Amino acid sequence: MPVLSATQENGIVFRNDLDIDIKFDTHALSNYKVVSPGDYIISLRSFQGGFELSEKRGIISPAYTVFAFNNQEKNKQNSTFWKYLFKRYDFIESLKRLTFGIRDGKAISFNQFSTLKLSFPNFDEQNKIATLLHELDRTITLHEEKKRQLERLKRALLQKMFADKSGYPAVRFKGFGGNWKERKFGELGTIEMCKRIFKDQTTDDGEIPFYKIGTFGGRPNAYISREIFERYKRLYPYPTKGDILISTSGSIGRVVEYTGQEAYYQDSNIVWLNHNDLISNSFLKYLYKTVNWNGVEGSTIKRLYNNNILKTKIRIPSSCEQEKIGGILSTLDHLLSHHQQKIDIVKLIKQSLLQNMFI
Repeated sequence: MPVLSATQENGIVFRNDLDIDIKFDTHALSNYKVVSPGDYIISLRSFQGGFELSEKRGIISPAYTVFAFNNQEKNKQNSTFWKYLFKRYDFIESLKRLTFGIRDGKAISFNQFSTLKLSFPNFDEQNKIATLLHELDRTITLHEEKKRQLERLKRALLQKMFADKSGYPAVRFKGFGGNWKERKFGELGTIEMCKRIFKDQTTDDGEIPFYKIGTFGGRPNAYISREIFERYKRLYPYPTKGDILISTSGSIGRVVEYTGQEAYYQDSNIVWLNHNDLISNSFLKYLYKTVNWNGVEGSTIKRLYNNNILKTKIRIPSSCEQEKIGGILSTLDHLLSHHQQKIDIVKLIKQSLLQNMFI
């Protein structure tokens, strides 16, 4: 029989399907425990992620505890309902209390939790709860799969729709021909950045978010006053709506489109190309993801200096083709965002039901 493994992310899976190479003694397989569909698995990490329901038949390491309903109860209980109950936050917290001080790399035994009192409804109500939660999981899985397909398509287009050293892309919109022109960023514009903000000018909360390299593209953890914002915005460089901001330290090349919101950005670590429309921003946003930067310096913390950016060679097509490429990739990003929003909403609904449909 196939060897199984318990994972918090994907439940019970075939060990051969895992992306990691797990070494184990094949001679010890005779000591492994048989698992049938409908069995529950207690793992070394169950105090963090609850118990796992197996939908597969196979064998599993003796380090796991395997249990199931007895014959008398099997037809009176809905295994899917119990799967959700065993993954609830309240249940996991109760496991932590039961196993406090004795975990230390040991699996939770059946005896340790067998005295735990649990409230559950009759079989019909179990079926209704299980069906509803299973349908939500199916919806989440559907959107996750669509999102993965779109991500694969986007990666393929980023590889194929931008010109290689030959000057020609592998995939092209109908009606476009000729090679892409080689340019340097320095031929298209100059590097701009916001005025430096010092630590004593920031607060932990406030009106104008201040993005540093660690919060770029995420949530701010520092703010500046409106007075500083309005003055610096008036006197010093500030991005225009549509400009593509790019990180130049740490994880270099991360991009964020400036959409016109009131915010301020850390100087030198977050910059943008002031190009006077010599290149389309919608195209530039994705071009940045394909660029091999000139003279990237540093080992642990990489750094992209303005001069590196300006000397970096790129290939660009006509402005019309740039808009076409930027448009299709932007559409994919909107679809990806749509599916992620759906996933987040359904997960919130599921979380609420798990909290309120159980006692």
